[in-house]
Amino acid sequence: MQIQDRVAVVTGAASGIGRAVSLELARRGIRKIAMIDQSGQTRVAAEQVNNEMSRAIAIAYQGDVTDEAFRNHVHDEICAQHGVVNICIPAAGITRDALAVKVNKESGKAVMYPAEHFELVVKVNLIAPIYWAMEMISRIAEDRARRGLKKWHPDEHMQGTVIFIGSVSSQGVKGQVSYASTKAGLEGAASTLTKEAIFHGVRCGVIHPGFTDTPMVRALGEEYIENHILPDTQISRLIRPTEIADAICFMISNSIVSGQLWADAGWHPSA
Repeated sequence: MQIQDRVAVVTGAASGIGRAVSLELARRGIRKIAMIDQSGQTRVAAEQVNNEMSRAIAIAYQGDVTDEAFRNHVHDEICAQHGVVNICIPAAGITRDALAVKVNKESGKAVMYPAEHFELVVKVNLIAPIYWAMEMISRIAEDRARRGLKKWHPDEHMQGTVIFIGSVSSQGVKGQVSYASTKAGLEGAASTLTKEAIFHGVRCGVIHPGFTDTPMVRALGEEYIENHILPDTQISRLIRPTEIADAICFMISNSIVSGQLWADAGWHPSA
């Protein structure tokens, strides 16, 4: 599906992969992009895109991606002013890392991972991305119905593309029982949605980045990165967000690409 002259929604757009892919979409001719994040830096990120492109492409929305009313508001406003969204990249995500079960050395009692942390990570990393995707699919379906169109035909251009942000953690990483579960869950969501959404001309895929130079990864600490990540990464460095952004745009623009793309820089954990 072509990127030029389309309308996109990117969550988690204030930093990391979300910010990088927003800028890359702008460079590739996107007409409008809603950059969404709960951070106060969202407007700064949108201004960066507009300044580089020397025109108003990006629109900043600050809010909670898990809030249904906020999601509806963004789509209502974008659709009314710029047309139906064609590209959805729900990149917002969080971690709440801890061992699934840890035994207190003094008491000998086992402590389980807090359920409230698990529920929060699921809400942000799994439920929210799926509903942002379904929101776009719904708007496309309604627009086609208004125009008297039914089942999408290959003679038409693709109507929309969703790219979920998975992770190499979906294969299992110590201390990430909640995060890994959500990233693995996106695989099933994408597989199911693409079987349904192709009726309306929408494709869904998942990109699984390796350890990328984002605030989330940097929060692990330089010592952890040096000792536990880089030794198991073939290119011996963190992936640049721009590299993941380029891969996402490849997945969008090449309509024969389906399923999952592993952008892991050759990361193979030793244990």
